[in-house]
Amino acid sequence: MSSSCEPQYAPAGDVGAALMMIDSRLKEVHDGDAVSHLEQRALAEQVVASLGPGGAEDVLDGTCTIIYMFMSWLRQAHEAQDKDVIEYVVPTLVASMRRMPRSIRPEVIPTMAGLVVAAGMGLSPNLWRKQYGDWTEAEMNPLEATAFLLAEHINRITDDPDFATRTIAEALSLAEEGA
Repeated sequence: MSSSCEPQYAPAGDVGAALMMIDSRLKEVHDGDAVSHLEQRALAEQVVASLGPGGAEDVLDGTCTIIYMFMSWLRQAHEAQDKDVIEYVVPTLVASMRRMPRSIRPEVIPTMAGLVVAAGMGLSPNLWRKQYGDWTEAEMNPLEATAFLLAEHINRITDDPDFATRTIAEALSLAEEGA
């Protein structure tokens, strides 16, 4: 049975800009260089500010595309071990978000968990979310944190601090070559 939330119906969005923001956050957390951190943050904020409303929505769609791609990779990795991706990823994600109360309000955690479950089941996280109304301002930081935490999870599994973002960048390159 087909669903209106299947990924082929979802806009891919600006995956490149979303990836830049996620990569910037990963480097910010791991490098510990305060000057570099401020420069990276300022650059990311400039890029988002320059996009305007339509561009910001494209970055939001791009972030959801990345979440879908991360969960697809995680689903394949877990299935290879006869494990359920939702059982192993969602509780860790929720626990991490609960430890971030300044950035993530408790009431949006179920929505982010739902996004990840939808993606883990092969559905578009963005289309799944849109059936409940427009995105809210309170969901923007948690959405970015969700993508960041999934990337971090993948990087830990692979023992490679750049694996998650490199995989998306390689997929983007292949897509551009094929277009």
